[in-house]
Amino acid sequence: MALKVLMAALGVGMTLTAAARSEPPTLPRTKAEQQRIEKTVAATRDFSQPERFEERPGGAATSFKKLNKNAFSQPSANMPFERELLFKVGNGLFKKLWVAAPSSTIASDGLGPLYNARSCQRCHLKDGRGHPPQGPEDTAVSMLLKLSVPVEDADLVAGMADHVFETAPEPTYGEQLQDFAVLGHPAEGRWTVAYDEILVELSEGETASLRRPRYEINGLGYGPAAPVTLVSPRVAPPMIGLGLLEAIPEQDLIARADPLDADGDGISGRARMVLSPELKREALGRFSWKGSASTVMDQSAAAFSGDMGLSTPFHPQGWGECSPAQPACRAAMDGGSPEHDGVEVGEEALDLVTFYARNLAVPARRDVGEAEVLRGKQVFYQTGCAACHTPKHVTNRFPIEGEAARPEQSFQLIWPYTDLLLHDMGAGLADGRPEGDASGREWRTPPLWGIGLTETVNGHSFFLHDGRARNLLEAVLWHGGEAQTARDRIVAAPKADRAALIRFLESL
Repeated sequence: MALKVLMAALGVGMTLTAAARSEPPTLPRTKAEQQRIEKTVAATRDFSQPERFEERPGGAATSFKKLNKNAFSQPSANMPFERELLFKVGNGLFKKLWVAAPSSTIASDGLGPLYNARSCQRCHLKDGRGHPPQGPEDTAVSMLLKLSVPVEDADLVAGMADHVFETAPEPTYGEQLQDFAVLGHPAEGRWTVAYDEILVELSEGETASLRRPRYEINGLGYGPAAPVTLVSPRVAPPMIGLGLLEAIPEQDLIARADPLDADGDGISGRARMVLSPELKREALGRFSWKGSASTVMDQSAAAFSGDMGLSTPFHPQGWGECSPAQPACRAAMDGGSPEHDGVEVGEEALDLVTFYARNLAVPARRDVGEAEVLRGKQVFYQTGCAACHTPKHVTNRFPIEGEAARPEQSFQLIWPYTDLLLHDMGAGLADGRPEGDASGREWRTPPLWGIGLTETVNGHSFFLHDGRARNLLEAVLWHGGEAQTARDRIVAAPKADRAALIRFLESL
């Protein structure tokens, strides 16, 4: 059954479409509210007890459901009852397995021809964190390789405003390596990863071992790649709290940027501005590892196209990411149909998946008043971690009724531990692959909320953009660049303080 017919049969009107692809209206803050907000989000100096509302990282949207493998799959706790069906239908679309066109159902065909996964859920396992392959029997489906080549022709970047674009898609294989293909088409290739161990000495005679990854691409299906091909691995990030991150006022985040380090603290956060297909303007890049997407809808549409080869109103090409050097791929039948607005993932489906992604709740904090957690929080602040992993924000105030309503995200005190800015993380974490105007050393500060539940939800504890860190301490020790000073303080700190810091992170 076509999605629009199904929605009508369920009695769910097209309430999202009219407002979903436009700038969400916000209500201005009063001067008194702004003063209260500034006081509320100011860094704490009292580590003797939890702060007020600290156990609710997602504000009123925080989930207090049982902490099990479904901990990241709960809806915003403050979601009005009449909107829960939208969340459930969006969840169904998020999990749906797509098939190649033509098929017996026009609601699920159009996959590929090249792709990395057959559903959103196949990458974002249980709405959580992906992982690198663990040996030949494992699958790399929750991780992919981004590709590009250096731009050497100045004409290619002429007229691109103030941005400096240093790379372009690899001429044959595009912006990412797709390791699966529908019947009749070769996959682009396969890749493997191996690791070199690096010993790190810590205080009090402790040591840690870090692993540096090495990637190899084999079995290229469309001929050789460019001689200089830049490769960057990307693990699928967790889905929780995306709507709340989207709701942080843009001006609040930009105000934290200090690209020239004017205050001399060694932290040079930079706001990455990108063109938003949804907002139809330049906006702050809040999502993806290098801040390439401004809104949840932008990110969702890009994933449909790049990861699954599915067209949307924002990416109407039925062939997904097939390059001009892959003519048979571009000529293959796609699943676009009038029932879905001429594309494979129509407006209503994109709206529903966006609504689902926007409303995956952040689980409640655990053990916020435990002595070791409080000590670890103090170490987090005193070593400088909070300079980039900004603990608190207050979201925009949105309408709570009508087509533009976003009651779940409206005016919430949230604790994501991120500034959503780009930071130079040093040579150790550099992928050497610029993306837009983000350098090969820059990464967007990832949110930390829910990080302590990774093993509960996904059965592993691999962190960072490529999953190289096998635990939270390894993730900390890989920090460099702007975070080098904070990292060195943790290395030199007493063993008990390091343990407390990890205990604090596990409570998030």
